[in-house]
Amino acid sequence: VQLQASGGGLVQAGGSLRLSCAASGFTFSNYIMGWFRQAPGKEREFVGIISWSGSSTYYLDTVKGRFSISRDNAKNMVYLQMNSLKPEDTAVYYCAAHRGSYSVRYYQPSIDDYNYWGQGTQVTVSS
Repeated sequence: VQLQASGGGLVQAGGSLRLSCAASGFTFSNYIMGWFRQAPGKEREFVGIISWSGSSTYYLDTVKGRFSISRDNAKNMVYLQMNSLKPEDTAVYYCAAHRGSYSVRYYQPSIDDYNYWGQGTQVTVSS
């Protein structure tokens, strides 16, 4: 099983980045996919989540309207489009997989319920 996150980098405030996460070794379409981030000295926090079909998403309040998650089950890929980036978005971003086939609009699994984690990609937003 592997989750490979990529696409991080250094960007100025107000800029955009698109993170990608390539999954392998498991049946991708059976899994809800989440994005998390961890800033230095802070706990890992939830950013957003997408259901197995892509029909429902849910986001951290502070990224709503700026970030968007999508997935391509044919390619075993999940994406995090980040627009209007702010310095406080600086963190290592992780993708994670949770086995489930339910809507995530009204219920999101806890961080401890994720089955697989990627290695993370650094996003740095300069002011």
